[in-house]
Amino acid sequence: MPPVELVKGIYWVGAVDWNIRYFHGPAYSTHRGTTYNAYLIVDEKITLVDTVYRPFAAELVENIRALMDPAKIDYVIINHVETDHSGSLPVIMELAPQAKVFCSQKGMEGLKSHYFGDWDYQVVKTGDTLKLGNRTLTFIEAPMLHWPDSMFTYVQEDAILMPNDAFGQHIATSARFDDQVDINQVMDEAAKYYANILLPFSDLVLRKLDQVQQMGIPIKMIAPSHGIIWREDPTRIVQAYTRWARGEARAKAVIAYDTMWESTEKMAKALLDGLVAGGVEALLFRLSVSDRNDIIKELLDARALIVGSPTINKDMLPVLAPFLDDLKGLKPKNKIGLAFGSYGWGGGALKTIEERLQEAKIELAAPGLTVKWVPTGDDLDRCRQAGEEMAARIRNA
Repeated sequence: MPPVELVKGIYWVGAVDWNIRYFHGPAYSTHRGTTYNAYLIVDEKITLVDTVYRPFAAELVENIRALMDPAKIDYVIINHVETDHSGSLPVIMELAPQAKVFCSQKGMEGLKSHYFGDWDYQVVKTGDTLKLGNRTLTFIEAPMLHWPDSMFTYVQEDAILMPNDAFGQHIATSARFDDQVDINQVMDEAAKYYANILLPFSDLVLRKLDQVQQMGIPIKMIAPSHGIIWREDPTRIVQAYTRWARGEARAKAVIAYDTMWESTEKMAKALLDGLVAGGVEALLFRLSVSDRNDIIKELLDARALIVGSPTINKDMLPVLAPFLDDLKGLKPKNKIGLAFGSYGWGGGALKTIEERLQEAKIELAAPGLTVKWVPTGDDLDRCRQAGEEMAARIRNA
């Protein structure tokens, strides 16, 4: 992809990764690919804001060369050390060895640990400014959004916020702006991004949003380091982050389960019927054939999570463990939960599921449901009734 002008003198010079399907190792699925966004500001001082993942360094350099000689870069801003953003820094510094590297204190420590470069580091803090000529940059530290080193860069004269991983999405597109793409797809990926990466930092997100508002800085454009750039309506993603960080939910429930010989699946479908009869939107996911990152995305605006498994070796099916482990780390806000499952000669799955839900700070709404062997008609009626009771609790929340 060639460079794209955001405003006169500021360019996207990043790379589009059409083929990546997993991020952070196998921890995050990227069905729609991603982008590594870097921005070149052409002023009296030539400034590069962030770089790209190392395998795409040649594309970054090619895009910069289409605008100017990379050797003329004066400043490199590193908003975040993670290698999908800083990985090409050694390449840039080899081309422009005189360039100063601006980052947070933790950013400098991280860059030294990653690349061992003897570069001219300039540590900045919230409120520090950098004059480029006609433009001025302001820096805003954003620790734990989502690493300790993270920070935002704000272009004062153009009211452009470059917040690195905040407000981003893993999506590969041939267009660069929100008014050029299917916004529903973009928001779906933004929700998945928040749910799987930023959710445990929601209190920090709210505080950072408040801080930016208190600084009184206008924002006409948000240029994150993954996905599209918000120029038509940057308030759309800011408002979404506010809802997600507060844990606001709809009348919606997610059922995540697995089954051995369909007994637990029959219970899951009866619970679904009860939820729907109770006037609640409900989604059903069998974990062995579903993407857990997609399930977590659906949980973001759901009020309830219902988890089921048969018992094997006095415990739940192993396929549930990665999903529940993720929830333990993410700790979604304001959720209620319910466990269910079948067993044969001995139980155990229900206890494990309830413990895992509580570790994730999900409130158990009612005692779990169990069925020995194959559910009878009465057992399924009991599951439907439990679904209706859960629906009533959701609607009255």
